[in-house]
Amino acid sequence: MQRPERVSVAGESKALAASLDFQRATFLYKCGGLTGEQLAMRPVGRSTLSLLGLARHLADVERWWFRNHFGGEKDLPWVFFTQDNLEGDFEDGAPESAEGDFAVLHREMEAARAVTGGRSPDDTFQRPGGELADLRWLFLYMIEEYARHNGHADLVREHVDGRTGD
Repeated sequence: MQRPERVSVAGESKALAASLDFQRATFLYKCGGLTGEQLAMRPVGRSTLSLLGLARHLADVERWWFRNHFGGEKDLPWVFFTQDNLEGDFEDGAPESAEGDFAVLHREMEAARAVTGGRSPDDTFQRPGGELADLRWLFLYMIEEYARHNGHADLVREHVDGRTGD
């Protein structure tokens, strides 16, 4: 997995999208070269945290914010969990589902890029509680989400095979 170069001079829209894409690629980089069994490993104590679980979680987060809320596709169901199984993203992944689950993450990333492409950071949408937010907020929120989970991915990956990455 090659990560894009960091953008150091750009307009606001390009800078936000590029920063999020860098965080997305960093997560995929941290998962690279592992088998389905390794991706599904939960090596951190009693935690259900796995790289596969993180990928499934991020796929649903991408869908939830970019498509359901910013894009207005309100009727899209969750992919990896339900109201009856809120931890399905972390608990239900299996080695044999890894390839397909990562394909879903890639599709949700592309769908997010499609719904935000050409849009202004000032474009607004309603968050789940009804409060108004703009695309700028959403990009910053998702950059934080990926950065936080990239830290988790470092910890899990180190337990799986000793690597962490940049």
